[in-house]
Amino acid sequence: MGERAEALASQFEQANDALINSIESMNDAQWKEICSGEQWSVGVTAHHVAGGHPVIGGMVQMVAAGQPLPPLTWEQLEQSNQQHAKESAHCTKEETLAMLRQNGQTAAETVRSLTDEQLARSGSIIGNAMTAEQIVENIMIAHVREHSASIKQATG
Repeated sequence: MGERAEALASQFEQANDALINSIESMNDAQWKEICSGEQWSVGVTAHHVAGGHPVIGGMVQMVAAGQPLPPLTWEQLEQSNQQHAKESAHCTKEETLAMLRQNGQTAAETVRSLTDEQLARSGSIIGNAMTAEQIVENIMIAHVREHSASIKQATG
């Protein structure tokens, strides 16, 4: 583990822990509020974040290993997100918190395990060339922060 990997993992953990702390203090009414950006409930949005950790972590691992990512379009991503929203419409706070903790820990461990050389490897995601480090920063960490901001706005 290098300093860059540790710093990235720590940033991710801070964002994920902040979301967990926010959710822990929510009441049932807040859990059901609608996030304006996503048009999903707070619960579904938080569940989406938790479910995204292993997917994004897998992308990071593949790029870091020099493996090509499977082709993906914005339409496919949106379709997948909408399907997840339907399937998780009745997710519980406890289930979602457990997923955020477990999937977050695994994602952080994935990032921590990367060398500087692996972080510098690049791949193509939805037509954009990105290094593994950029995927961690601009997708993994940003995913948590952006949805957390939406949740915070919805719950006041």
